[in-house]
Amino acid sequence: MTVWYVTINLMNPDTKPKILIIEDERGIAGMYEFKLQKEGYEVRCAYDGEEGLELAEEFRPDLILLDLRMPVMSGGEMLERLRATDWGSGIRVVILTNISKDEAPASLRLLRVDRYIVKAHYTPAQVVGIVDEILQKTDKD
Repeated sequence: MTVWYVTINLMNPDTKPKILIIEDERGIAGMYEFKLQKEGYEVRCAYDGEEGLELAEEFRPDLILLDLRMPVMSGGEMLERLRATDWGSGIRVVILTNISKDEAPASLRLLRVDRYIVKAHYTPAQVVGIVDEILQKTDKD
């Protein structure tokens, strides 16, 4: 008796979850972009808060990985502006930074952040796991 194993990709390429990485360090952004694409996500990157806000409006991601310290516009200011829009008020956001929670702007607590991750404490694989977890919760909601 011959047994055939067939792998089926249930994720339709047209409906891949979309992730926006807003990170001024291009090497770090590229690393997360690579890891997330490998897991089947559609990923775009922006390298400052202003570019990130513009790309978020155009791309309409399911989740944003957001650094706080960036040129042009900080992550905190970008998130505040994002949340002030109808289209950006419900986007899931993970703060991915090397700023401790104690140093972070207090206003972040009011801007509905799903997770706060200090980059130095998590591997890229762990960050991908957190993204998976958050987006699965979205699918079940």
